[in-house]
Amino acid sequence: MTAPDRPAQPAVPIASARGRWILLTTVLGSSMALLDSTVVNVALPRIGEDLDADLAVLQWTVNSYLLTLAGLILVGGALGDRFGRRRIFVLGVVWFALGSLLCGLAPNAGVLVAARALQGIGGALLTPGSLALIQGSIRSEDRGRAVGLWSGLGGVGAAVGPFLGGWLVDGPGWRWVFLLNVPLAALCVPVALRHVPESRDPQAHGRFDVAGAVLGAAALALITYALIEARSGSPLVIAAAVGGVVLTAVFVWVEHRRADPMVPPEIFASRQFTAVNLVTLCVYAAFSGFFFLVVLQLQVVSGYSALAAGAALLPTTLLMLLLSARSGEFAERIGPRIPLTVGPLLCAAGTLLMLRVGPDASYPADVLPAMVVMGMGMVTLVAPLTATVLASVDPGRAGLASGINNAAARVAGLLAVAALPLLAGMGPEAYRSAEQFDAAFGRAMPWCAGALVLGAAVAWTTVRTPAPGAPHPQCRTQCAMSAPLPEPPREDSAS
Repeated sequence: MTAPDRPAQPAVPIASARGRWILLTTVLGSSMALLDSTVVNVALPRIGEDLDADLAVLQWTVNSYLLTLAGLILVGGALGDRFGRRRIFVLGVVWFALGSLLCGLAPNAGVLVAARALQGIGGALLTPGSLALIQGSIRSEDRGRAVGLWSGLGGVGAAVGPFLGGWLVDGPGWRWVFLLNVPLAALCVPVALRHVPESRDPQAHGRFDVAGAVLGAAALALITYALIEARSGSPLVIAAAVGGVVLTAVFVWVEHRRADPMVPPEIFASRQFTAVNLVTLCVYAAFSGFFFLVVLQLQVVSGYSALAAGAALLPTTLLMLLLSARSGEFAERIGPRIPLTVGPLLCAAGTLLMLRVGPDASYPADVLPAMVVMGMGMVTLVAPLTATVLASVDPGRAGLASGINNAAARVAGLLAVAALPLLAGMGPEAYRSAEQFDAAFGRAMPWCAGALVLGAAVAWTTVRTPAPGAPHPQCRTQCAMSAPLPEPPREDSAS
């Protein structure tokens, strides 16, 4: 049952004490997920060493989180609209913290993977709620500024994250990457309960699409398992692959028949929306595979410490922080087609530049140019991508459109981390050998570059400019800074 209706809370000015508390709460909550996304990849070699884990376990350490996050993020947003955004946000923070505690105390790889899946459930409840609290509590004329402050403070966290994560891995140990979330949650929850007003969508109605959520998550789980374990060629792997395809077809059938589907098929009647989500699948598959392997390459092959490997990625974060808003404004003037074509091509060039990074790589000569070109491509691409998603649907469905695009980015990352080592011929023990990993890394980067070129081709041939409709100026700020970013630069947030 839903809670009884209460009198509507007055909108809060951002300059008021309560407005500042609301902002602090959303920043603390999103920072929990942000810190994990920034540093988990950096910690993977040390996790594998301490838990005596092979490459498949490292893939599951990333993918078990992405699996539950991608499968449930739309449900999390709907729960907040129905039962109260603050309530679901707080539940997500507590859930995420408990999952983090289990990760930090995990005695073996199996417990760690299971705890990461629990973290993903918390993230699916927490992530949509962060911006929804601002949208539902801050008065309309202040929301653009509030989103900008939220984005800027989150960007500072993204910039600090690689240093903090590397220091934790090299110092107290990788477990503190997860344990750090517990005190953040202990601060966030009482502040939220005391100072953040409850809000919900009074028009939310209908039953939840539990069947759609279960089918979607199960299909993703089976396909991910089949890709990660494909080297064995066992009957179980074949059965998982077939089962994943069958469940995907059943998911599509169920979504077409339900009155209140999790993913309404009619939203894809917008050609622009469909096209941009295809671009999202291509580019975020490349991004996730790239960042997953680069931090391993820097540590396993080039001999970087965890701190140095995390700091090596900093240029992409800084460029996104400094230039994304301007990129969104520029794309609004010229239309999305050119940025969505040029951005992936720049990223493909940055990906191929990483082929120069091998044993004893020089950071200024080898790593930095690749990171800068990759960062400029992301600046060109990410803000226009999300702005076009929101502009391609009716304004009343902007939240749903953002959630679907967010989920698409996560699904792309999930499948890329599962498939890329297989495509590159990376054996289970490859990350323990610098020579083997370097050779496989050299085969993997062209796959990432190819996905980016494919994304550019899709954008050039299918995206129309100017986009039908134009986002509200407030939306432009949000699009520029809260778009779903690849790990590790920062955790995304669905509107």
